[in-house]
Amino acid sequence: MDNIKNDDYYADKIKENLMFIVDHTKDIDKEELNSNEVLLDSMLFRLIQISENARKLSDEYKEKHKDVPWLAIYGLRNRIVHDYGNVDLDIVYSTIKESIPELLENIKDL
Repeated sequence: MDNIKNDDYYADKIKENLMFIVDHTKDIDKEELNSNEVLLDSMLFRLIQISENARKLSDEYKEKHKDVPWLAIYGLRNRIVHDYGNVDLDIVYSTIKESIPELLENIKDL
């Protein structure tokens, strides 16, 4: 097992992806996100990565940080991956513009 890939490693990856989303969408409106296929795909990929890394965190870590909505993070990934052609842009946009900055604020000190 790779000693480097511990809870701190996965938490840092989550923060990096959250910051990437915030940085690249701060001046983007829903129409622009919808019309920019590369940006939309990139944001969906980052959301999936956040979920994948969250799943790799230990149960102890998640228990210690109960204020983070772990189930919602997993659920968004499943909706993107299993229903990719039908992802609701309104949900993605509100997640990117509201939930992601809030989540970043909540976990920046983890």
